Amino acid sequence: MGNRKLLNIELGRVSASEYKELPESGIVLVLDNIRSAHNVGSAFRSADSFKVDKVYLCGICAVPPSAEIHKSALGAEDSVEWEHVADTMEAISRLKSEGYLVASAEQTVDSVMLDTFVPSKDRKYALVFGNEVSGVRQDVVDASDMVLEIPQYGTKHSLNVSVSVGVLLWHFRLNR
Repeated sequence: MGNRKLLNIELGRVSASEYKELPESGIVLVLDNIRSAHNVGSAFRSADSFKVDKVYLCGICAVPPSAEIHKSALGAEDSVEWEHVADTMEAISRLKSEGYLVASAEQTVDSVMLDTFVPSKDRKYALVFGNEVSGVRQDVVDASDMVLEIPQYGTKHSLNVSVSVGVLLWHFRLNR
């Protein structure tokens, strides 16, 4: 019969309420002033897929309920816990006090290439993603414990923020 695509009912996915009962992954996302509600929604969808514990929506980020978020999140905004924080530095300070290692996705002088980084299995990580134009704010980069850079081999200097979220989450889940 070949390689028949599975029907949604065959995938064995958990419900939103069951998702909330799953063990914690030790990974949270911090979205630093993401202007596009579609990018926020895509981040929620990836967060759900990789079982992120919480998404912090900072600054100008759109927040649920939002038709634009829902269009790309497809309901993941209902399964993944989230919180709006007025300023990203407030979220960073709180997460550090809770024992998270803060890793910003950015290109800096001392960034660590993602393909050489192996996350510790016994650490909690807060992964920070920045604005579509200006990236992660410099003060947030300065407050981060580390900066991770996604290796790129083409002519463009960056990826869409929602793609970056998926790449880092895949790397973290693969290596934990």
